[in-house]
Amino acid sequence: MTQTHKNPLAKNFNAVSLIKFAFPSMVMMVFMGLYTIIDTIFVARFVDTNALSSINIVCPIINIIVGLGTMLGAGGSAIVAKKMGSGKTEEARRNFTLIIITGLMTGLVITVIGLLFLDEIIWGLGASEILFPYCKDYLRIQLIFAAANIMQVLYQNLFVTAGKPALGLMLSVLAGLANIIFDYIFMVILHMGIKGAALGTGIGYMIPALMGTIFFLTCHSINKRLPALCYAAGKSELYFCMPKMDTVVLLKSCSNGASEMVSQLSTAVTTFFFNAAMMKLLGEDGVAAITVIVYSQFLLTTLYIGFSMGAAPVISYNYGRGNVKQLAKTVRICFCFIMAVSVFVFFLSFFAGESIAKIFAENNKSVFEITKKGFSIFSFGFLFSGCNIFASALFTALSNGKVSAVISFLRTFGFILIFLLVLPGFLQAAGVWLAIPIAELLTFMLTIYLIFKYRKRYCLRQPQTPAV
Repeated sequence: MTQTHKNPLAKNFNAVSLIKFAFPSMVMMVFMGLYTIIDTIFVARFVDTNALSSINIVCPIINIIVGLGTMLGAGGSAIVAKKMGSGKTEEARRNFTLIIITGLMTGLVITVIGLLFLDEIIWGLGASEILFPYCKDYLRIQLIFAAANIMQVLYQNLFVTAGKPALGLMLSVLAGLANIIFDYIFMVILHMGIKGAALGTGIGYMIPALMGTIFFLTCHSINKRLPALCYAAGKSELYFCMPKMDTVVLLKSCSNGASEMVSQLSTAVTTFFFNAAMMKLLGEDGVAAITVIVYSQFLLTTLYIGFSMGAAPVISYNYGRGNVKQLAKTVRICFCFIMAVSVFVFFLSFFAGESIAKIFAENNKSVFEITKKGFSIFSFGFLFSGCNIFASALFTALSNGKVSAVISFLRTFGFILIFLLVLPGFLQAAGVWLAIPIAELLTFMLTIYLIFKYRKRYCLRQPQTPAV
């Protein structure tokens, strides 16, 4: 049996089969969003809203850690999938192993530097005297688990490339359940406060990090000894091997995944400015409201992110094979699906915003009212964010990190920062909430232009059958 037939990315996907293939990644991301938001609910209900605010104060550091993992994972996934599609499987394995080792070492460096300059980092992020002790307790533990955080992000991307999205889903579900269980044990039973929240999250990181490593080590062992059995058992063609230092591959991975890193860095910076604006306008309660909406936004965009993550290797693979017809068909299906989901997410956010606010801030009327008003404005951004997120992932999958980075930069930083600095001066808190919907709308207009500009280069439109 040929490699093409063995590889699940080589399938002739239609709308149903593509959604089915991406479904585990979608569920995985939704579940991650759920257990992340449950984490903050535990903090709001079993500690207080100041502890909730402190999570958002240190959130930029978490964004940077996740950004590094996503950059290597998404960018490296495009390289690995393309080489597998081109028949260079052994080279793809070496690149895969090098990317994982680089992610691990990066996490360890972050842990050392972060703990050495912990106080300076927290004050630099704008913590108040009230929030500083909460921030320190939470960030210290998060930094200890930085390597595990990066590893689990890497595996989320690379499980799909290995043709094992269901395994990524299973590990994410286990991680989420572990996080929720340990949150309850540490915060409700043991009364560890925000330290318990950080520790529960860290244990959640460890599950996919350790199990993913074991999986790819096992694949290597079985494939080396009994390749026929490996295929019969459904093992991955992708596994650890002796890596070869390849600076070009690492730089290309970073370049391809630059948009994802830009997105996370931009989120880190804009989160800082959101916190500063709300601290100035409404104090700690304003920061708590921002925290609720930021984490709710992550949950509500997980369908976009998960689908994009699941579809990207299919796009990269067909681009590598030069399968123009399947590539164009896949991209068309993706945009139709994303637009349908965007309408659904908008209505869900708009009409359920008050209920979400009540879950977090039922015992704090000020935070509840601020959050409720924020949702009524903020929700309109979801109409456009889905296409922007997928377009960025699309260009990453096509190894065009520059265009992908431009889309991510503008929607998560460039446009937002402009409106965030200008609008609150005229509209107060309403100006803060309007910054993201306007930024998403302008980015959406740019995305349409870029798709039409590059559609011929990447054959993003269905080739026409010549007339007889």
